[in-house]
Amino acid sequence: MAPHPPLWSDRYAAGLALAARLQSSLGSGDPGTVVALPRGGVPVAVAVAEGLQLPLVTWSVRKVADPRWPELAIGAIASGGVTVWRQGQGGVEPEAVAIQQGWLQAQERELVRRQTLFGDPSPAALGGRHLIVVDDGIATGMTVKAALLSLAQVQPRRLTLAVPVVDRRVARDLAGLVDQLEALAVVDDLQAVGQWYETFPQLSDGEVLELLRPWQQRT
Repeated sequence: MAPHPPLWSDRYAAGLALAARLQSSLGSGDPGTVVALPRGGVPVAVAVAEGLQLPLVTWSVRKVADPRWPELAIGAIASGGVTVWRQGQGGVEPEAVAIQQGWLQAQERELVRRQTLFGDPSPAALGGRHLIVVDDGIATGMTVKAALLSLAQVQPRRLTLAVPVVDRRVARDLAGLVDQLEALAVVDDLQAVGQWYETFPQLSDGEVLELLRPWQQRT
């Protein structure tokens, strides 16, 4: 039977359910690290890290969008010079438009700001580890794809993508970038991740830092 929204009260509850799913697939003594994609992925990842008793870090990624339609991504960027672009239409390439209008440069600056603010680790700190990449859901997959391509550059021992909900078509596209994809709900034509949660507030930088503080104090 196909799942119907909402399935979880909030992001943290979804993370607890995701941790239970992941528990059976992790080997004993696995040197894993939970990697949260800020901002929305952080409360999900906190619950996953708590449930699996694994360290938690962030890995920032930024959507590139036309400011007139901020919800419509035309691209995404991540550490290591990774860029992902929506396929151009009518002979117009999104990358050229984003550069010409300054949208790409603005998001590059925002990416650096978030990496510094949230304390993203150096690539060397993640190499050789099992990285469990967590977000709150995947509709288009553009930002998650950028994050996965970026994390692949650090040469992890294993790369797992774990999310509460994902679009079925996007899941097929992303599966080839990871060793394992775990999703609690794989749905057709996912329009809005937020509809799968009873409460789905936008998170501020301060709220994210408050969630991360206990983990940062352990390092």
